[in-house]
Amino acid sequence: MNLLVMLGIVVGVGAFYGLSGIRIVRPIEVGVIELLGKYVRTANSGFNWILPGLHKMHRIDITERRVDIEPQSIITQDKLNAEVDGVVYYKVTDAPNALYNVQSFDSSVPSLAKTTLRAVIGKLTLTEANENRSKINDEVEIILDREVSKWGINVVRVELKRIEPPKDVQAAMNQVVKAENEKIAALDLATAIETKADGERRAEIKKAEGIAEAIKLKAQADAEAIKVVNEAAEKYFVGNAQLLKKLETVSEALKDNAKIVVPANTDLVNIIGDMTGNPIPITPNRRLNGTSERTE
Repeated sequence: MNLLVMLGIVVGVGAFYGLSGIRIVRPIEVGVIELLGKYVRTANSGFNWILPGLHKMHRIDITERRVDIEPQSIITQDKLNAEVDGVVYYKVTDAPNALYNVQSFDSSVPSLAKTTLRAVIGKLTLTEANENRSKINDEVEIILDREVSKWGINVVRVELKRIEPPKDVQAAMNQVVKAENEKIAALDLATAIETKADGERRAEIKKAEGIAEAIKLKAQADAEAIKVVNEAAEKYFVGNAQLLKKLETVSEALKDNAKIVVPANTDLVNIIGDMTGNPIPITPNRRLNGTSERTE
């Protein structure tokens, strides 16, 4: 009976010992296993078993971490005190090195980032620092990553949050910015006025050109009309002026029933014939009495 009890106790202790050595590692971490204080292996995610009392596991988070760079006063190259802070993103890539090569990487990384940021910005003027934030981020990231890589850590990125000058300097800078904005606004207004005046001037020029062109076209039309009238007068009036006067005399005489002797074969006879619509063959010295005498 005592043997069975002892056997049961041994089995129970063995089961308890075996179960107490089970370690479950999550996907976001790795386990650094030591045997009597000496590194043995790295346990990956999932089920792992160690010897209780002999082995010890340190869990290391391998996800990307974010740490703040505490605000600090940095003297720039132009002897101004700027308040600067930022943020660092990093991740552990080699858990044993991160555990054994630095006392506490959780506090060492932001401390080193703070020192690096001070060194980089101290080489720049305040204006250069404000205008080159992206360049500062890249430079700090490169320097910091080179320093912490021996700790098994990779710096993902560094971002500056703010660079603030002293209040009096900030006020002066605001005045400068305001003056620049007012200058730009004044130049824009002057340009707009000049553009409007130029537009009005061009419009007046176009209007004057239009009036001048209209006068020119009218003068050309008048000249053309005069030319046509002159050509018509030369062609139709000069040669027939005397005949036209005679015709007017004949018309007045016939109206009063007067008798006129018309010489034969004259242009006046032909004109009268054209007016009546029939040629008038007239013998020499025929008399006209109100109406023409025609020979059939």
